[in-house]
Amino acid sequence: MRRRSFLQTCAAAGFAAAPGFAPAADASPRYYARSRLVGPDGKALRATALPTHVNFVFNYPFAATPCFLLNLGQALEPGAALRTADAHSYRWQGGVGPERSIVAYSAICAHKMSYPTRQISFISYRAEGARESKRARVIHCCSEHSEYDPAQGAAVLGGPARQPLAAILLDYDERADALYALGTLGGEMFGQFFSQFEFRLSLDFGGKAHQAAGESCEVMELKKYCSQQVQC
Repeated sequence: MRRRSFLQTCAAAGFAAAPGFAPAADASPRYYARSRLVGPDGKALRATALPTHVNFVFNYPFAATPCFLLNLGQALEPGAALRTADAHSYRWQGGVGPERSIVAYSAICAHKMSYPTRQISFISYRAEGARESKRARVIHCCSEHSEYDPAQGAAVLGGPARQPLAAILLDYDERADALYALGTLGGEMFGQFFSQFEFRLSLDFGGKAHQAAGESCEVMELKKYCSQQVQC
C-alpha cells in the first residue's frame, strides 16, 4: 500500500501517526484523525461566526500540540510555493470557509519551538505592528523574532526560522457551517517537540500528551487559553 494511501486509511479509521513519524519525502500532506472544531461549550464552531484577526488556539493532531486558527478576513488563494528546512518543496492549499479566509497552523515556532502554554505565550498572530516589528497581520515569535505570513502558508518573513510553520489542513462543511482538521502540510516538528519538552508536557498533560486528537478539538481564544501573551 502506498504511504499516502496508508495514512488516509489510518485517518479514516480514526488513528493518528505516532509522534516523530517521518514526513513524506516530497512534503505531501500527512493525514491524521478527522476532528471537528468545537467551542468551549462543546458545540460545533460556526465558520461564519468566526471573528476576523483574533487569535484562536486548539490542540491537534495530538493533545499537547497547539495550533492557531485564524480568520484573516480576505480570500486566500492556494499556490504559495514553500520549502521545508530539509529542502522539500510543497504548495500551500489556501484558505477555507465561506469566504476562503480561514487558516490554521502549528503554533510551534519553527526555530526553537516556542509554543503557547497555559501560563504564557511568546508566539501569536499580530493584527497590527508592534515594537520589534512594524509588520501587521503576521505571526510573530518574541523568543527570537521569527515572523510568518499566515496569508501565504506561514512563509518566513524574517528572523532565524528556517521553514514555515506547518499548515493544518482544514475541511469546511458548508451545510453545517462546520470546520474539521484533517492533517498537516509542510515541516512537522512533533518528534523534536515531544523530545525537547517531554518533562514539561508530562506535567501539563499527564499521560495524555501523546494522545491523538479524537472526534473533536476544543477551540479557545488565545487570551483565555493562556494567562499572559508576551508582546514585543
